[in-house]
Amino acid sequence: MRIKSLLACAGVLLSQMAVADTLPERWVSAGGAFSEWVVALGGESKLVGVDSTSQHPRSLHSLPSIGYQRALAAEGILALKPDILVGSDEMGPPPVLAQLKAAGVRIELLSARADVPSLQHNLTELGQLLGNPAQAQALMAGYQQRLEQQAAWVRQVQLHTPAPRVLMLLNHAGANLQAAGKDTLAAWMIDQAGGKNLTEHNGYKPVSNEAMLALDPQVIVFASSKLEGDAARSALLEQNPILAQTTAGREGRVLVIDPTLLVGGLGPRVPDALGTLSKAFYPSAPLQTVELQATESNR
Repeated sequence: MRIKSLLACAGVLLSQMAVADTLPERWVSAGGAFSEWVVALGGESKLVGVDSTSQHPRSLHSLPSIGYQRALAAEGILALKPDILVGSDEMGPPPVLAQLKAAGVRIELLSARADVPSLQHNLTELGQLLGNPAQAQALMAGYQQRLEQQAAWVRQVQLHTPAPRVLMLLNHAGANLQAAGKDTLAAWMIDQAGGKNLTEHNGYKPVSNEAMLALDPQVIVFASSKLEGDAARSALLEQNPILAQTTAGREGRVLVIDPTLLVGGLGPRVPDALGTLSKAFYPSAPLQTVELQATESNR
């Protein structure tokens, strides 16, 4: 029996070593949230390139850029000699992915959907690929607890205060303002933070001055890819003076957020962002202060 037990233990060890040998060592990530999760799972040293939306943590700025996730080029990626490219179904174009796959690069497509089951799947996959499934499970448990606490807080506050009307606007380089509609991470964040998203369309679509004025948001959330903070807020109102006539504009309730929060599904910084949104939505309500282990490695 002792010999059989030793042989069984040896077999398990050899199996684990074989799996470890097959784990990808050189990673390229396209999608801010995915890159952040790789870092949170201890895989930053494996990253050899990231896309332009992967801005957090700041240490990723030193890595070669493979461009925007939707407009990748095979040559630049292959030059990094990656074992794996991680991204979502937003990543492309498809002919480039096919070229990479033909060259022997593993393509791992994760979900960019804004829901907990998708995040669970993403973390499980990344944890296995990085050889750290226990850490992935722990991060998921802490994340889900934080979301549950956020939901409970919103329910409590809304017993006394109605949900504010919210419009989230995005500004992409060279494009008109776009409003976040249904079935987007932006709409999910507004809802989780306790707001009411005003738009009825799906996805992100351009919005006219007349439409913004008719919607009359009480809070405007602005995701700018060019400017930050007060500079972004001032630029938004200067370039779109009609917004000053909305309730949000008159009361100065214009919040600027990092647009990379909206790329790649639920990322490690999202729960903290929900707290920021909630503070803007309910400025007089007491806010909970709960630490989230999943975000500590990105601060």
